[in-house]
Amino acid sequence: MNRILKTTVIAAAVMSVAGVAQARDQINIVGSSTVYPFASFVTEEFGATTNYPTPVIESTGSGGGMRLFCNGVGDGTPDITNASRRMKVSEFERCEENGVTDITEAKIGSDGIVIGQSTENDEADFTLEQIFMAVAAQVPVDGELVDNPYTNWSEIDSSLPDREISIYGPPSTSGTRDAFEELVMEAVSEEMDVYGGEGYTTVRDDGPYIDAGENDNLIVQRLSEDTEAFGIFGYSFLVENTNTIQGASIGGVEPEAEAISSGDYPVARSLWFYVKNQHADAVPPMYEYVDMFMEEQMISDSGYLAEIGLIPLPEAERAEWRESVANRTAMTVDVLK
Repeated sequence: MNRILKTTVIAAAVMSVAGVAQARDQINIVGSSTVYPFASFVTEEFGATTNYPTPVIESTGSGGGMRLFCNGVGDGTPDITNASRRMKVSEFERCEENGVTDITEAKIGSDGIVIGQSTENDEADFTLEQIFMAVAAQVPVDGELVDNPYTNWSEIDSSLPDREISIYGPPSTSGTRDAFEELVMEAVSEEMDVYGGEGYTTVRDDGPYIDAGENDNLIVQRLSEDTEAFGIFGYSFLVENTNTIQGASIGGVEPEAEAISSGDYPVARSLWFYVKNQHADAVPPMYEYVDMFMEEQMISDSGYLAEIGLIPLPEAERAEWRESVANRTAMTVDVLK
C-alpha cells in the first residue's frame, strides 16, 4: 500500500472511531410509538415534496429511542428521536458522556392517555384511584400494603363492571408507560399515607396487566379480539379507531381533544422530538425535515396532524418552540430539572 493511500485509510478509520457521521441523504429517526403516526406523516410528506429520500423511521419506544440517540455521534446512530415524555436528566447526561453535546429540543403538541375498550361494551367511567388499584403491584387493604388481590373490577368498587381485570399496556421502555406511572400511579399513591408520601409506580406482574409491546396499534387490535379487556394507549390511536374502540371517562371527563388541551382530562402529556445537531453537516436534509415538522400546516389547530389526533399547543407556545428550533437552540440540563 503506498504512503498516501495508507494515510487516507488511517484518517478514515480515526474519523470513524471518533464518531464523525458519514455523509448521507436519508434521515434516521427512532423513538416513541405515540409520536410515530405524526412523524410518519411528516416523513411521507417530506419524501413526496423534496428531492430527498423519505426518512427511515422506527418505533422503538421513547426510552429505547433515547438509548439509541445517546449512544454517540456518527454512523449507526440516529439523527432524531421522538418522545412521548420529556428527556430525563439521566438521559441527557448519558448523551453528554457519549459525545452527544449539541441537542435541540422540540415540543410539538399534547396527547391524552386513553383507557380504551371495545365498542361492544357499555361505556366505562373510572377514577384515577380505581385504575391504580387495578394496576399496582401492592395496594392498601385494611391499612396495610399487600400484594394486589384484585382480579375483578367489581372487587375494587361495586359500581365497576363485573369483568375480569385484563389490561393491555405499554412496557417499561415506553414514554406512555412513563407518563401513566407519573400521572396516574404517582398522583394517587402520593396522597395515600400507607406509601409514606412517596410515589409508588410498581406495576403488577401476576397476570392482569399484560405487557403488549411498544406498538399501540397492536393494543388496539387486541381489544377488538379480546372484548372484555381494557388497553392503555395514546389518544391518536382512539381517533383512528372509533369504529371499534371507545375511551373510558376518567373522573367523568371523556378523552376528547378540547378536554385534553384544557387540562380537564387528567391523563394528558406533552409530545417531543430531539435533534442531534452534530449530524447536520453530514445529513443535509435533517434541518429541512425538522422545519417542515414545526410549520403551522403541520402542528396548528387546522394542521394536518390535528386531523390524525395531535392536540395542538396554544399559538404563542407554538411560535416560541418554532423559533427555538429554527435557531437550533442547544438545550441544557437545567431545562430538565
